[in-house]
Amino acid sequence: MDRMNRSQRLVAIMKLLSERPGELLPLSFFTERFGAAKSTISEDLALVKEALEADGSGRLRTHAGAAGGVQYWPLPSREEEQETLLELCRLLSDPGRILPGGFVYMTDLITHPIWSARIGAIMAARFIDAEPDVVLTVETKGIPLALMVARALGLPMVVARREGRVTEGPSVTLHYISGSRRIHTMTVGLRALRRGARVLVVDDFMKAGATARAMVDVAGEMGASVAGVGVFVSTAEPARKQVQRYVSLLTLEQVDEVARTVRVVPADRLTKE
Repeated sequence: MDRMNRSQRLVAIMKLLSERPGELLPLSFFTERFGAAKSTISEDLALVKEALEADGSGRLRTHAGAAGGVQYWPLPSREEEQETLLELCRLLSDPGRILPGGFVYMTDLITHPIWSARIGAIMAARFIDAEPDVVLTVETKGIPLALMVARALGLPMVVARREGRVTEGPSVTLHYISGSRRIHTMTVGLRALRRGARVLVVDDFMKAGATARAMVDVAGEMGASVAGVGVFVSTAEPARKQVQRYVSLLTLEQVDEVARTVRVVPADRLTKE
């Protein structure tokens, strides 16, 4: 690679960091790539960190010592976060999204790579300080969001299956009753979730919280602890959920099938208790 000037190097460094969220990259990774001294790279990283702090987006953490380096998480600024949540509220409050039974159609947003990435980054920002080791979700609609949360944090994702699969190997299975009083099964492979891991539970929708509660319980059965529970949309009612503490990005306050009205608002930033 031809030698770059500082401006070119800063752009290239930011691109590399964005491609490897959460990964600890040693200074030698950059010195070898750009043919620059460690002192030069350290100055470059300081400039990148200064720019991120001024913009209020992303988080860059440096680690000193021989085993040190730098980590970057692509997190949104408060302004970006607010704009995204308000736009999602507008889209989800469209009466055309009302489904029979008082449900709201969200699949097109959850499976859209741009929207799911933006939602995932906002969720990641909520839980980065909880220092989870793994993101846990249940198939199927929660997978795109959980994957984007995992990517933003630089963590692996584990999927709880509705039924066991031979390709998962030995597993832990849990039966639970949903809010509709139906019995469901949740299975997680023993190799997927190690004992002692800190688990971030992520789901797309919460009404009574039975599915989130089941993921918390299955993590406990496997000897893992729960770093947090994050939900894209939760309903205002019932107010008391089966999980005591969770963070919801949006609240579905009201759906009226007769009047054809929907009201979705940004949720309180505080963790529910």
